[in-house]
Amino acid sequence: MSNLTLPTVLAFDRKLEPSDALMYSGNWDKITDSSQWQAIELFERRNRAVKSNFKQEILDDEEELQKQIAEANLAWGDDAALAHDNDTLKVSFSLRIVSGLERPSVCNKIEFEKSYSEKISNYTNSNLEELAKRYAYNIANGRFLWRNRVGAQEIKVFVSHSSLSSPLEFNAYDFSLTDTTMDHDSVNAVAQLIKAGLVGNENTLLTINAYVKLGDGQRVWPSQEMVLNSPKGEKSRHLFHLNGKAAMHCEKIGNALRTIDDWYPDAKAPIAIEAYGSVTQRGIAYRSSKNDFKTLLLKWLNDGSVSNEDKHFVVAMVIRGGVFGEGES
Repeated sequence: MSNLTLPTVLAFDRKLEPSDALMYSGNWDKITDSSQWQAIELFERRNRAVKSNFKQEILDDEEELQKQIAEANLAWGDDAALAHDNDTLKVSFSLRIVSGLERPSVCNKIEFEKSYSEKISNYTNSNLEELAKRYAYNIANGRFLWRNRVGAQEIKVFVSHSSLSSPLEFNAYDFSLTDTTMDHDSVNAVAQLIKAGLVGNENTLLTINAYVKLGDGQRVWPSQEMVLNSPKGEKSRHLFHLNGKAAMHCEKIGNALRTIDDWYPDAKAPIAIEAYGSVTQRGIAYRSSKNDFKTLLLKWLNDGSVSNEDKHFVVAMVIRGGVFGEGES
């Protein structure tokens, strides 16, 4: 048994490269007519709202509480919605699948890279289909729509590729968000395209168009921009746009596509592939120092006993990409 340690310099390039997603407004009965869709423009909304969140020291001071409750909560920020004679949101992005799993993008330890290449090559020869199916499933179920998926009346997803005579069509509600795979002809077809791209058999580029029937004039949800230390009295909510048109971050699309990890202990639902299984929305890390990415990778390369599920997780982390040299956090 070898005793490899992590190199001081180690990084992997991302292998699933989604574009930013553009958002359009139209009608459900015009899905097949691409000329009938208009880009959604952001607008500003100013509200005189009510304060409903106070520090404990305010709650303990009845006089101060009543004073603050009487003050309006003035809100100023970006917003986005369908046109009032439109009932459907269209979300469009492309997905490039990049090969090269067998080599780190940078690695300054030859023995580590040799062992890594041997192990990962053996894995990709016989096991990569499991991951490809999971990524394909997250395209079919429209998980990348995030809040725009919630409460929709109908959702259709279309996947195009140069090898297909017509786009593959999915009813997103046929694919539960609590699952990660399904034996389905069209899901399997997308998975084969993703697998071919990952192993380098071809340069794979998919085009994904999703249609979400929300109702006339309904609000839609582009990505929200993080603005640090926004000055008091200035706009507090900034939404992502491309040339003034509502859009979703490629990082947000990528996070949804890699939400395939249900191999962590006591899993109830899949989470995004992250080194420690971190889910910031819940403030929880589902993977400890015993089954995190670096621990499992070293155990595998040093010929330790590693389950197939843990190998899937390790390779999914490589596909995710990142910097993992010893001493990096």
